[in-house]
Amino acid sequence: MRRSDEPVVFVVPGDLHLTEAGLDNHRAALWAVGEANALIRPDFVQFIGDNAQDATDAQFRLFRELTARLTAPWFALVGDHDVHGDPAASRFRSLVGDPWGASSLRGFRFVRLDTQEAKPLGLSAAQAGWFRDQVDAALEAGERVVVFQHNYPFQIWETFDGLGIDAWREVVQTHRIAAIFTGHTHYLQTANDGRNVTAAVRSIGDPEGGPPGYLLAFLEGEDLAFLYRTIEDEGPAVLVTHPREKLLATGPAHVVSGPDRARVRVWSEGPMAKAEGRLDGGAWLTLEPLGPLDWSYALPGNLAKGDHRFEARAEDAKGRKGNNAVTFAVDPTGRYTAVPGVWPPVSGTNFC
Repeated sequence: MRRSDEPVVFVVPGDLHLTEAGLDNHRAALWAVGEANALIRPDFVQFIGDNAQDATDAQFRLFRELTARLTAPWFALVGDHDVHGDPAASRFRSLVGDPWGASSLRGFRFVRLDTQEAKPLGLSAAQAGWFRDQVDAALEAGERVVVFQHNYPFQIWETFDGLGIDAWREVVQTHRIAAIFTGHTHYLQTANDGRNVTAAVRSIGDPEGGPPGYLLAFLEGEDLAFLYRTIEDEGPAVLVTHPREKLLATGPAHVVSGPDRARVRVWSEGPMAKAEGRLDGGAWLTLEPLGPLDWSYALPGNLAKGDHRFEARAEDAKGRKGNNAVTFAVDPTGRYTAVPGVWPPVSGTNFC
């Protein structure tokens, strides 16, 4: 398996639903772009669809004005609102770009799908075949596959079914997919079906369950970590990048089986005052620096089989704080079978 000395970091803003400049969702989108530029400096930004509310020329121009502010490369998916009155996505193609495609970076193949080729959702035969070919080629090349698509397979009150979806399921259930990132739901949720991890990002336009924001993701080898940063958050962004959160674990490579080191990445606009971690509610200890952004904490080799919790916190020179925590699985034998689950639970939505 191809490895890299550097992780891949990307930002996924929630569905924008842009209509006019100056509205709450536009201001939240500007904030997300500002944080991407000044705080995170990601490898790329992935817009997850429903970039425009009604797919008008003016709304797509507002979206392009937003993307023009980004200092990182960016990509955009097609959402159902992006093809409003335009099922062929001709305005999207003209004003934004290709509705599907793929790119490789540091051992990962990022595949971007257009799940709006059919109504209420679906893929053409051509795109479904292209998807399979991309996944096959990536795995043959030793790349891990990450999928971006607008529609969330586990959305409540909506059937994930349509043209080409059986072919989509066959690919994701017979090939090892590192992660699937989606929008569409308006609420935030992560699902592990026992084989694949899928994350739905909360919408920036009409968010449900909390304030709008963006998903910040970290990928390196078998490590997958992400957090949701909201417009209400200030100070450092703190992310435990290893061990892997139990909800994100899909096999033995994602559990702790002996002596290990927790790793933490901290993004801060200014100098750091301190970075600390603790295990299972114990004493806070100073983290060991690994580089400009990364910190480390020694995990003992005698941890009992079962779930454990690691917490990290950081404070910058201005006294602003950030924190993150993971619950991770330990099995000294190295065996692990994923149990399907979702978080947070969602029982209702106004948007489907």
